[in-house]
Amino acid sequence: MFKISQQDQNNSSTTESNKTALKKTPLYNEHVKLKGQIVEFGGWLMPVQYTNVIDEHTTIRTKVGLFDTCHMGEFFISGEDAFKLIQIIGTNDIARLEDGKSMYHIWCYENGTTIDDSFVYKFKDNNYMIVVNASTIQKDFDWLKFQATKNNLAVELVDASDDTGKIDIQGPFAEKTLQKLTKLDLTSLKRFYFVSTQLITVANDGSIENKESNDYEEGNGEIDCIISRSGYTGEDGFELYFAAEKAPLVWNLLLVAGKEFGIKPCGLGARDTLRLEACYSLYGHEIDESITPVEGGLGWAVKENKECKDNKGNKIDFVGKQILAEQKKNGPKRIIAALEMIDKSVPRNSYEIFDEDKTKKIGYVTSGTFCPTLKRSVAMGLIDSAYSKVENIVSIKIRDNFYRANVVKRPFYEFCSGKK
Repeated sequence: MFKISQQDQNNSSTTESNKTALKKTPLYNEHVKLKGQIVEFGGWLMPVQYTNVIDEHTTIRTKVGLFDTCHMGEFFISGEDAFKLIQIIGTNDIARLEDGKSMYHIWCYENGTTIDDSFVYKFKDNNYMIVVNASTIQKDFDWLKFQATKNNLAVELVDASDDTGKIDIQGPFAEKTLQKLTKLDLTSLKRFYFVSTQLITVANDGSIENKESNDYEEGNGEIDCIISRSGYTGEDGFELYFAAEKAPLVWNLLLVAGKEFGIKPCGLGARDTLRLEACYSLYGHEIDESITPVEGGLGWAVKENKECKDNKGNKIDFVGKQILAEQKKNGPKRIIAALEMIDKSVPRNSYEIFDEDKTKKIGYVTSGTFCPTLKRSVAMGLIDSAYSKVENIVSIKIRDNFYRANVVKRPFYEFCSGKK
């Protein structure tokens, strides 16, 4: 029998008006102070940019920047069957996870289509944290409860999303910036590994003191924090998790620590162009409830031969295994392809994709933009697999005209820094 935290029980009784109201992260006032352009995103009020997308994008590629990711969801799973539950709900093999490491994990329905993608963090003693997308928090938590009940698993589920703050610091100078705020030797932290530690509110070199800003009045001492060497930009960087009420303090400490490296706050616009250059999937675009992970080009995260067991120790399949294994064996009929424009134009989400002769519709654009780093327009699109061979030419319909694009190898921008 599984347990639900009191927080979840309280959340389930919220009024309909509260559910539909736009939410603000703990950093909302900081964004307003910094003159961020606020937009609605998945039910949240978030900064899309502060200066402009190209400037913020370039800052991440060449210097260091901050993203408010407090809107993301965090679940904690514990109990004797915690491993079994996580192994059943997702496509990757959590048995390969060691303590202090994270793993990309995709959740699917029985028909193989995608509920959400997530990252699983493994702590010691069968304790886990799962980080999910902001727009799917309630759906995902309900799915966990459903699968725990269906399989009669002994787990405790805690939705800590509202109590958890999250900031991503990304870029070539992310390590040097963050190093000022921790006694941990960050050079020893490899990519996708994490540690539970503390951030110090006065830097190791003494350059950050409470007197620099009124924001640091409460900053005497240390802040409990999970530091993960990971991110969503294609650059080296870290994702930080801490108590939500500490978010403004952590944000401002990082801005001060990174001054000498040209640190800037960055918005959703740059986050999207950065992840697209790196060919990272975005839920609702490259994967969704109509697209399987294999179709989404994420077959590497589908471990069809992994072992799952029920509460009695009997072998069972993870959810969606049959369809996904078949697609991996025989190939999907459609797949996400990386497209680089030949003709000058910018492809956007939902634009139709045709064959080179412009006679047959073969798919649609899932994400598209002008890449500031590459200085050219690119897209990812869901197309018939027969047309997905690298160097194949397709035609994208943009405002009633056709523009040619090449199918190219993923990613557009190769991750080139960080600890491997």
